[in-house]
Amino acid sequence: MAPSRRAVLAGSAASVAGLAGVSGTLRRRARRSVPARVRGDADAWVGFGGDAMLGRSVDERWAGSESAGSARGPGGVWGSTLPALRGLDGLVLNLECALSTRGERTPDRGYYFRADPGWAVPALEQAGTAAVSLANNHLLDFGPTALTDTVDHLESAEIAAVGAGRDRAAAFEPTVATAGDLDVGVIALTDQSRSYRAGRDSAGTAWLRLDPGRRATRERVEAMLETVYARDPDLVVASLHWGPNWEVRPSATQRRFARWLVDRGVDVVHGHSAHVIQGIEVYRGRPILYDLGDYVDDYIVKEGLHNDRSVRVELAVEDGRLDRLRVAPVEIVDERVRAAPPEVAAWIRERVRALSAEFGTTVEREGRGLSIPLSDA
Repeated sequence: MAPSRRAVLAGSAASVAGLAGVSGTLRRRARRSVPARVRGDADAWVGFGGDAMLGRSVDERWAGSESAGSARGPGGVWGSTLPALRGLDGLVLNLECALSTRGERTPDRGYYFRADPGWAVPALEQAGTAAVSLANNHLLDFGPTALTDTVDHLESAEIAAVGAGRDRAAAFEPTVATAGDLDVGVIALTDQSRSYRAGRDSAGTAWLRLDPGRRATRERVEAMLETVYARDPDLVVASLHWGPNWEVRPSATQRRFARWLVDRGVDVVHGHSAHVIQGIEVYRGRPILYDLGDYVDDYIVKEGLHNDRSVRVELAVEDGRLDRLRVAPVEIVDERVRAAPPEVAAWIRERVRALSAEFGTTVEREGRGLSIPLSDA
């Protein structure tokens, strides 16, 4: 069997990264066109969700679940959103747990998230997951054994994983995933749980202070971008697990960092960590999704914050142009996600509209959800 395009791209990384003139690639990539474009005349729908926490009672509910065709099968965790997920060319999530049945708890942590890969990996596959970020504050909850198991299980399933690894070099290594006709380059970073950061010879996450005012941050991220651009992807995503919990607006530093990324060639900023929806900004024709909330989990619902309500954002690429976002309201009920019912969808629409208006974003009604044009930015 011929190797996949993703495998060829990944396999050539070492040789490509050493070529002269890579920094020139970053400069060329940063010359942004508006409307934003990919190469050629590709059509694709790429989906983005927030935190997918498949551990604890979610794991208890779905572990040992029945066949894939059953409503109680692994795909049942996606509830009534599963047909929409299958209609996408690829899905990008933050995987907020380890996928392993092994490992020992890291001492002195308040919460421990781990899911049985026997059901969790098939669930991710059934959702059409193209890539997951592992750069978060739970991948090392059960130590390096569970972290490396997670990477291995995802690799075996051909789901691109980025943002954590067996050592610092692996944790900061970008990946290239496939979504329909698009090659999607992904970098992933977190500013949460510094103690979980990868070391030169120890497993952990791609932890970094996400502030463009810091020289060390600029140098590290620019090196990552040079590496991923050298692999010649069509679309580049920066997946960021950042900022404090329960904040409905990004900080000024987060806004500066997101725009700094776009100025250096990133096409989509994919934010998560706050557990609540934040606004969407369109900058130079590229979407900045400051925080998509939680896509599925078992968390207690905070009064007034409705952290059980979030969105799935779908990016439409039409004729090679980043055309628009479709914002689909969702709700978490009984350890599964579902399309939001009318009254919940109305609340989510108003929350997204109000928070995005602060960035001057044009938001239009589309069915129970919203549409955000990119081409007229």
